[in-house]
Amino acid sequence: MTEQLILEPTPLSAVDRCDRCGAQAYVRAMLLNGGELLFCAHHAKEYAEGLKKVTARIQDETDKLVDANNDTVR
Repeated sequence: MTEQLILEPTPLSAVDRCDRCGAQAYVRAMLLNGGELLFCAHHAKEYAEGLKKVTARIQDETDKLVDANNDTVR
């Protein structure tokens, strides 16, 4: 019998960078093949449709983005 261990992803931090542009990552795409991709909010939105086809799970922390002028979530 094989046991499968499912680990909870760690929260993204300022050292996690977008694989596309190098900005701070707010989205982690865990791929079906076991790999992962990190994206800033902009690129996560741009590639959302394609990612749905190849991801097992998406960790979205874009709620951390706050507009400094009025303290509302963008």
